[in-house]
Amino acid sequence: MNLYEYQGKNIFCSSRIRTPVGIVVETPEQAVIAAEKIYKNTFSNIWVVKAQIYAGGRSKAGGVKIAKSLEEISKISAEILGTYLITIQTSKKGNLVRKVLIEQYVYFLGEEDEIPKEYYLSILIDRSKGKTVIIYSLKGGIDIEEVAKNEQEKIFVEEIDPLFGIQKFQIRKIAFNLALESKQFKDFITSLYKAYKYSDASLVEINPLLKTSNNKIMAVDAKVALDANAFYRHMNYSYLHNLEEDPLEVVANDSGLNFVKLYGNVGCMVNGAGLAMATMDIIKFSGGNPANFLDIGGTADSKRVEKAIRLLIKDENVSAIFINIFGGIVRCDLVAEGILLAYQGGLNLHVPLIVRLHGTNYKKAKKILDEIGLKVITVVTLKQAAEKINEVLSLS
Repeated sequence: MNLYEYQGKNIFCSSRIRTPVGIVVETPEQAVIAAEKIYKNTFSNIWVVKAQIYAGGRSKAGGVKIAKSLEEISKISAEILGTYLITIQTSKKGNLVRKVLIEQYVYFLGEEDEIPKEYYLSILIDRSKGKTVIIYSLKGGIDIEEVAKNEQEKIFVEEIDPLFGIQKFQIRKIAFNLALESKQFKDFITSLYKAYKYSDASLVEINPLLKTSNNKIMAVDAKVALDANAFYRHMNYSYLHNLEEDPLEVVANDSGLNFVKLYGNVGCMVNGAGLAMATMDIIKFSGGNPANFLDIGGTADSKRVEKAIRLLIKDENVSAIFINIFGGIVRCDLVAEGILLAYQGGLNLHVPLIVRLHGTNYKKAKKILDEIGLKVITVVTLKQAAEKINEVLSLS
């Protein structure tokens, strides 16, 4: 699950990782109050207003601006809040800005005109190697993509064995390559790795990582993604739902369903990820496009099946639904009972429903479906399913 910048920084702060003092707000009036509080705590009369969306490239898109007065705080906040910010990482429509982060400005010159220095640092999983990797560079900031593209020699990678964790010689190597060989930076790397590990993150990215003019190491930005499969270990993370998540995905997650929203016209429900991929291929070959990935899992019961069907019906883009179940642990009759529960609960099935149930108790399941009274199109083979999908789509 992706986090907003301010949420990622909250995780950093809990691990004693230095970040600019900041307050997240939802209105221009709150922004002014936040700026006043930050001034009282830091004596900084320059602030940064940062749009909170889960996408990079905010600065170039006008989503990060500097304010030098309370009037500017109010004006900039009003300009950003409620707008759709379009960056290189968003859709053409952009992402709606519901909140802004008001932060202290930290790019001051030192007493002897020392200039703050920006770096890049991230920790993530390299699944091909089964290891954690730390990617870092002497060049951080808004042009890091260009650095990665045109100056690859300036990008360093350190592989970490997750069984042993980061070692002291690796910390020294990273510090040497970045010319940041102070104890403060080494402590920073150690704390960041611990935050990554103990929060069960799949990504922690800081761009820029800043060495201030008074030699403090600070995470100016935070891009954090958490592994939702580990949330049972973090009950305190339940409040972290990203407001930019698709509402259907939120409902599916709360119902224990493995669901990913796509943008096709055929809703599909299966058991097993492999069968799901094959089912989506069949939909494509039939002239349609899958509207979702939905795996009800191996422990599904009739109530979960009912929730899955209602979830698919809510998608306004769906012109047909294809249920493809190979009954094993999940018996076919349980799936049929789930369809029955949905029907008895007032399900408004306004699109064709194509069902293929094969395996344990499939005959019993077919009998249940025949007695429901719904216009269910039952098929035996995937070829028949493909033909029916093509047929119903041509009529829609």
